[in-house]
Amino acid sequence: MDQQPGNRGEIRDFLASRRAKITPAQAGLPTSARRRVAGLRREEVAVLAGVSTEWYTRLEKGHIGGVSEDVLDAVARALQLDDDERTYLFDLARSSRPKSRMPSSRRRDVEVPPRVQWLLDSITTSAAFVRNGRMDVVASNALDRALYAPMFDSATVDKRGRPNIARYIFLDPGAENFFVDWEAAGNATAALLRAEAGREPRDRALRELVGELSTLSPVFRSQWAAQDVRMRLDGIKRLQHPDVGHLELTFQSLDLPLSGRAVHDLIIYTAEPGSASEDRLKLLAISAATQSRAAQPARRSPQPGPL
Repeated sequence: MDQQPGNRGEIRDFLASRRAKITPAQAGLPTSARRRVAGLRREEVAVLAGVSTEWYTRLEKGHIGGVSEDVLDAVARALQLDDDERTYLFDLARSSRPKSRMPSSRRRDVEVPPRVQWLLDSITTSAAFVRNGRMDVVASNALDRALYAPMFDSATVDKRGRPNIARYIFLDPGAENFFVDWEAAGNATAALLRAEAGREPRDRALRELVGELSTLSPVFRSQWAAQDVRMRLDGIKRLQHPDVGHLELTFQSLDLPLSGRAVHDLIIYTAEPGSASEDRLKLLAISAATQSRAAQPARRSPQPGPL
C-alpha cells in the first residue's frame, strides 16, 4: 500500500532538490559539456545507489512507504545527505507507512513542569529558554525575556503571551534590525521547521504555521522551498539590542525530554568572558533582576507575637 498523496510531494521535492545539488564531479562520475542540468540525473543516482532507474524514479515520485532501511541508506549515500538530511528522509519514510495513516490532529502542548522553570530561573548570568519543535518559546528566564524583549513585545505573540520565533523573524519588520544576520536566522528557522514537519507530518498546528508563514512572507516561501533541514542549531548569534546595543553571543542547544516524542530544546546564550558583550549582557541581567523583583508581590513583615 502507498502512503497518503500529500506526503509524496514532500518526498519528491526533497529528493529532487538534493539530487540537483550534487554535480557529477562530486559524485565521481564523468562529466559532459552537453548536460542540460547541473545536478545528477535520476539514472545516475540509481547507479550510485545500486538500484534500477525505474525503481529510483518511483521512489522520487514519493512511493517510499515500503522501502527498506538498507535501500534508504544507499540513496542517502548516493545523494551525499548529511546526518540531519538522512534523519529527515527516514522520518518521511516512517510517516509514509500504512500503519501510520491517521488524520491530521492538533497535538496537545506539553506542560512545562515547575522543575524546568526553577532550572531556568536559577540561571542568572545567561539567557535561557525552552522551545518546542514549532519554535514556540514555552518557558524562559528573566534574562532571556530582557534579551529578546523585542520578540516578547511583538504583535506576533499569541493570545497566551507566548512568542513564536518563526513568526517574529518572518512577520515582524523589526526582526531585521534585531538580528544582525537576519537572513541566516531565517534560513536556520525554516530548516528547523522542515525537520519538525518530517517528524510530525500530521501536526495540524505546525501545518497551519507553515501555511501562515508561506502566505504572508515571500522570504519564508523561498526558504521553505529550498528543502534545507536542520535538527539542531548551535553557534554564534549577533543581536542589535535596543537598550544595550550590539551583542555577540554563543548559544548551545540541548535536548530536553519532557514527554513522548515531542521535541523540546533548552537553549542557553552566553558571552565570551572579558568581552564587551559580556559587560552588556551583565547590564541586561541587572535590569532583568530589578524588574523581576519589582514585579513580585510585596512580602508582609512578620507580626510580633505576644510577650
